[in-house]
Amino acid sequence: MASSARMLDVPGPDGDRQVRISSPEREMWPGITKWDLASYTVAAGPALLRGLGDRPVTLQRFPAGVGGEEFFSKNPPRGAPEWSRTVMCTYPSGRKHPQLVIDEVATAVWAVQMNTITFHPWPVRTANTDNPDELRIDLDPQPGRTFADIVEAARALGDLLRELDLTPWVKTSGSRGLHVYSRIAPDLEFLDVRHGVIAIARELERRLPDLVTTAWWKEERGEKIFVDFNQVNRDRTIASAYSPRPLPGAPVSMPVRWEDLDEVTMSDFTVRTVPDLLTSSGDAWAGIDEAVGHLEPALAMWQADVDRGLGELPFPPEYPKMPGEPRRVQPSRKRRDSNE
Repeated sequence: MASSARMLDVPGPDGDRQVRISSPEREMWPGITKWDLASYTVAAGPALLRGLGDRPVTLQRFPAGVGGEEFFSKNPPRGAPEWSRTVMCTYPSGRKHPQLVIDEVATAVWAVQMNTITFHPWPVRTANTDNPDELRIDLDPQPGRTFADIVEAARALGDLLRELDLTPWVKTSGSRGLHVYSRIAPDLEFLDVRHGVIAIARELERRLPDLVTTAWWKEERGEKIFVDFNQVNRDRTIASAYSPRPLPGAPVSMPVRWEDLDEVTMSDFTVRTVPDLLTSSGDAWAGIDEAVGHLEPALAMWQADVDRGLGELPFPPEYPKMPGEPRRVQPSRKRRDSNE
């Protein structure tokens, strides 16, 4: 039986590369094939690389499309093209292994050939995988909150970052929330950057106590928007800007301009629509790499909080117990244990 594979021409640094797409007719979402996804990746390529380029990347893969099994590839898949490269990363456990680096669009298209839907880059560059070069704050709405509520929180967060001499950039999550980023000089290790993010999250909570929360345990969040301070930890990643998401309708995590945020509708940004939007409106994050700030003001806020008795917050569950970290016990279980 003849193969249905097709070759896709992808612009490269020295002319076009040809990337083989096997099973191009496979539906990754209903009505959207692997070929469609590969074509989207080419169309969004330069903007996509702004978030992916020169970073270790974890691939979220769906061999049978979004309705089937999924898994995350941290080790590079076998058969990576000769023009791709890897970088060694250290994980919370202390172990090390290489991860794929996507330096050009053809490598991203090859990842789609390997059934990747979502790209999850680390917040570091390959020259120094221990020092983040960007803040990432996920505004995660709890049930009961509207998108207008999330926009209010994002705008307040943007104002706070500007007060700290950081330049904020916002994108949709591709689901219900918003992600706020800021480039920083890679002068500090993960733990220091985490402390700066915690200080920012706590200050936002003080300003909007009825709207946002830093409570790690879901049972303590109520209907508030969780300011996720853990997304800047080692081996914690967020879907890249312009990355598709494995949700109905093939949504894309879409950068938007602050002045347009009130008009955003999540369903506007899909694998089908984003290429034309990029052509007509350009990349809302085009200047992000030139807007690099420093964390000293945020770390001064962290130290002020420490001086008033506030310290570490919980780390992700896969982390070893960290110095100064509170007990990783759900509050309701802690209360039960204390009553026994």
